[in-house]
Amino acid sequence: MHHQTGKRWRATEAEDVTQETITLYEAIGGDATVRALTHRFYELMDTLPEAKRCRDIHPPDLAESEEKLYDYLTGYLGGPPIYMQKRGHPMLRRRHMVAEIGPQERDEWFLCFRQALEETVENEKLREIIWAPIEKLGHHMQNKE
Repeated sequence: MHHQTGKRWRATEAEDVTQETITLYEAIGGDATVRALTHRFYELMDTLPEAKRCRDIHPPDLAESEEKLYDYLTGYLGGPPIYMQKRGHPMLRRRHMVAEIGPQERDEWFLCFRQALEETVENEKLREIIWAPIEKLGHHMQNKE
């Protein structure tokens, strides 16, 4: 069965007889985890020397970028649709065209996101479910060779 981020996710714990259906947002710990994930992501981007090219295409102050990613991931994972309410349809590729995103920038972004995900989401299966569409999205955002 294919799990998609943002959709309802069926908990399949053997002891969970009720088979409660919850969102990925709820499964990873809701607001606190999404906040921790986005904060750690930008902290890594800001400090890892191997993420310098990715960092350089971002504004000097990362606060607004962090808020936008937090808003986006909240809705994307099945929480409140904050991003849509504030900014309308994400149109992520178009919004990122101002930045030159090549394979190196993309891979540095992946490095930071993957590490932040591993540090903030305990459950390995949930990390895998979240990572697959994030990786596709990252490849989609690339706009130069």
